[in-house]
Amino acid sequence: MGYRIVSGWLKPARRVPSLNYDERPQDCVVDLLVIHGISLPPGEFGGPWIDALFTNALDSRAHPYFEEICQLQVSSHLLIRRDGEVVQYVPFQGRAWHAGQSCFVGRERCNDFSIGIELEGCDDQPYEDAQYRVLADIAKTLLKAFPAITPERIVGHSDIAPGRKTDPGPFFDWEKFRGLLSQAS
Repeated sequence: MGYRIVSGWLKPARRVPSLNYDERPQDCVVDLLVIHGISLPPGEFGGPWIDALFTNALDSRAHPYFEEICQLQVSSHLLIRRDGEVVQYVPFQGRAWHAGQSCFVGRERCNDFSIGIELEGCDDQPYEDAQYRVLADIAKTLLKAFPAITPERIVGHSDIAPGRKTDPGPFFDWEKFRGLLSQAS
């Protein structure tokens, strides 16, 4: 699918605006792409829960796990669902709150200079082919729009928060993703 960015929003992604973002530091260059994995409740896919989490509307009564996380104020720029659907929560020029305490090659606060993409998934199940194809296509679009992001500057959440985060997890096939990324558009 042909993706394009218009005024910070990916077309044709479904837009679900989050309030959980702020301005990047002045003169900040976006030069990192962070891949995450998320499932709500853990290990379950589908449903409205990720949208609800990123828009501060998660019902703590809907699942026992939600009691632990319903007060979090977090977001990501994008979510790629199991079927390849793309949802955008934060415009790319905004600082999404996806990385938390993090460090990349000596630079802390990765939210300042990164774009976060969540994949609907978990540490103990493979991701879907559709997710890899969509992720590669979107990454190609982002590399063109943000030339400081290079293929070497696409990392997992676990790479910037080791010991604290494990996503996108051992079932994320980096070789497959990089192969798709290297193919001509």
